[in-house]
Amino acid sequence: MSDELNENISSGIEEIVQAKGRGSGNVTINDIARVANVSKKTVSRVINQSPFVKPKTRDHVQAIIKELGFVPDPQARALALRKSFLIGLVYDNPSPQYVVSMQRGILDAFEGTDFQLVLRPCDRSEPEYLARMETFIKQHKPFGLILPPSVSEDEAIAKVMRDQNVDYVRIASVELDDPAHSIRTADFEGGAQAARHLTALGHRHIAHIHGPLSFRSTHERRSGFEHGLAEAGLKLNPNMAVEGGYTFDSGVVAGAELLSRATRPTAIFAGNDEMATGSYVALRKAGLSLPEDMSVVGFDDTPIAGRLWPALTTVRLPIREMGKAAAQLLIDVSHGKKITEVAIFVPELIVRDSTQQI
Repeated sequence: MSDELNENISSGIEEIVQAKGRGSGNVTINDIARVANVSKKTVSRVINQSPFVKPKTRDHVQAIIKELGFVPDPQARALALRKSFLIGLVYDNPSPQYVVSMQRGILDAFEGTDFQLVLRPCDRSEPEYLARMETFIKQHKPFGLILPPSVSEDEAIAKVMRDQNVDYVRIASVELDDPAHSIRTADFEGGAQAARHLTALGHRHIAHIHGPLSFRSTHERRSGFEHGLAEAGLKLNPNMAVEGGYTFDSGVVAGAELLSRATRPTAIFAGNDEMATGSYVALRKAGLSLPEDMSVVGFDDTPIAGRLWPALTTVRLPIREMGKAAAQLLIDVSHGKKITEVAIFVPELIVRDSTQQI
């Protein structure tokens, strides 16, 4: 930037500051455009983080915005876009730690933007479920919606989003939509990792507490687990598979049921950390010690996993990162970015103290 241009910009900024100081109103987009010597449309694109602005121009305009202390009016921008700056998290997930981690990731993506998060819990089993979602959309006119499992697995709600012209991102263990609307988690691989870990430790009588059958993640995690067992020449005994509800209480009940079997397992793979935590209680009520009498593996690596005693070995699903990626995908698509590949998050086994060699 030349000295002459610097001088012209400084002069323009000083002129605006003096005018506003005399009561001529707040700094406007027109003021920014005049000083920056660009169009009002270019300033608007910079404010809205559009990718269709050259980096040099973006830096130039942002520097003037900062110097003038200009703060865009979210309501005015919402009116111009005919959408609010609300992004909704719609969930029917019984694991509170999953939901909290997802929220944190979404808020990470919102840092430095005008977007706000609105939470919308729902119950897919209710007859008025879809009608209530339509009402929610009409009332709030959200910028977009993030749908984690198991809401993401519902084609009916995806159709509601399309019919209402609302952008959305579906997070699921299988690809359910085009890349601009999808994030996939490799739950199958996570289940296989759990099986490989336990068989490598010498376990042969391994039980599985799986989630509700209405969740695709339940089937993916179980299928992966059975695949991992097969690699070691083992099969999952049907008597060693118990359904839980992805909740702590269901883990307690399922753990007690497994301990009542004629042949007691030496290890348990729980479909999420909540159920794994519940199984701890069942084992201790039965007078058993972890991991001396029973090894336990969870799934998700929610904060509770590292706080248990002994600390829980689990398959880490980067939930917070997934939430951030989902929110960023909504923003990127709205700016015209072309998404050609589905983002995939691969789980990672985190070995702690709840498993040991048999």
